[in-house]
Amino acid sequence: MELAEIRKEIDEIDQDLIKLLEKRMDCVSRVLAAKKSSGQEVVDKEREAVVLARVASLVTKPDYQETILATFADIMRQSSNYQQSKLS
Repeated sequence: MELAEIRKEIDEIDQDLIKLLEKRMDCVSRVLAAKKSSGQEVVDKEREAVVLARVASLVTKPDYQETILATFADIMRQSSNYQQSKLS
């Protein structure tokens, strides 16, 4: 497979990821509304640990696990940052 073909495949995957990330952020916005109404803090370390454990269990290629876990940790950090920005 040529480099241009691989990059085209990556571009298509990126489009799918963007749609999924936007869908996830829609949920994050709803989570924020629920947290506001119940007086909960934005950051929930227990929930983050559960999510990362679930992600780790779903990764099928061990070589990718560390990178995928770091990616999900960053997604959660950015989601928390977004929620904090909406509280200000």
